[in-house]
Order: sequence, then structure tokens, then C-alpha cells
Amino acid sequence: MIGDDAVRAPYALPAMPVGRGMETVDQQVVRAPVSAIFALARDVERWPAHLAHYRRVTFVHRAADGGGLVHMSARRPFGPVAWPAWWESEMTVDAGRPAIRYRHVRGVTAGMDVEWTFTPHEEGTLARIVHVWNGPPWPLIGLFAATAVIGPVFVHGIASRTLAGLAGVAERRGAVGRRRDSGGFTGGEGS
Repeated sequence: MIGDDAVRAPYALPAMPVGRGMETVDQQVVRAPVSAIFALARDVERWPAHLAHYRRVTFVHRAADGGGLVHMSARRPFGPVAWPAWWESEMTVDAGRPAIRYRHVRGVTAGMDVEWTFTPHEEGTLARIVHVWNGPPWPLIGLFAATAVIGPVFVHGIASRTLAGLAGVAERRGAVGRRRDSGGFTGGEGS
């Protein structure tokens, strides 16, 4: 058994599967370099510090590539009510591409595959999150639940907020750096 401090070999997640019944895509141009948004996206344990809808993110165990088995817990707001959601994922980090892959292994979304990609763009970075899945193993209604409710309401609802929140942090940090470089402003974020 791997202890809390042990680092395991990275997971061998294959390329994103095609032809799944549910696919959600969230993307945004981030006005920051690829390295800035990629660093924030891969630092999942810090997401709750940046994102109000994340309750907790912890590694069950870590892998040598910066990924590992990660437990995530978030809320999907519906007006004044926030619906809790949680899942565990195998996570891989490919710094060369750059990309982050997940395969959900526990929770309602077990079996879901996710990929974050980061592409240079004339205004900074095109950050893209793709979720694919055939739905939960519920006879007769599993795929319908995935395509009608879980994907568009929960997956998109959480992923779009996550991407927008991390993009905002990356852009603010980039703006602080530009002001600092031009003289005049020397304070850090939040000062």
C-alpha cells in the first residue's frame, strides 16, 4: 500500500475516447500565457483558495508527474441553494503538451474522461475542457440522465465556473506583472 508521502508512477491514461454518448466542452480565451493558466489548473489542491464553488481538493496519493489520485468536492449553485458534488479521479499531467487528463473512478460520474488543453492564442491562451461519458450504470435512464441533466447542468455548471475563475486569477496575475514592469505599481495581488 502506498503511504501518504509516497509518490507513485504516473497513471497511464490513454488518449481521450471518442464516440461517448455525452460530451461537454467548455473553453475560454485567457489573457495570460499558457504557463500561467496551466500552472493554476494543475495545482488542484489550491483550487478552493481561488474558487468559491470548490469545497475541498485533496490527493489520496501523488504521482511523479504532478497528478495522482485526487478527491474533489464542489458545489453547483442554483440561486440561493448549492448542490454538493464529489468525485475521485486519476489525474495525469503532461507538461510537454501541456495537458491535464482525468478519469473519474468514484462518485456518480465514475467512468467519465476529462481533458484540459492549453493552446497559444493571439490574445493569450485558449483553455479548453472536454468531458466525455456514457453515463452512470442505471438501466434505461443512465445515458439520458448524463445527456439531459448531469452533463449540461452539473458538469458544465461546475467546469465553466472553474475555468472562468482560474482564468480570472491568471489574468489578474498577468495584469499585476505588467503594471509592475511598467513602473508605478509594486503591490501584490490583493494589496
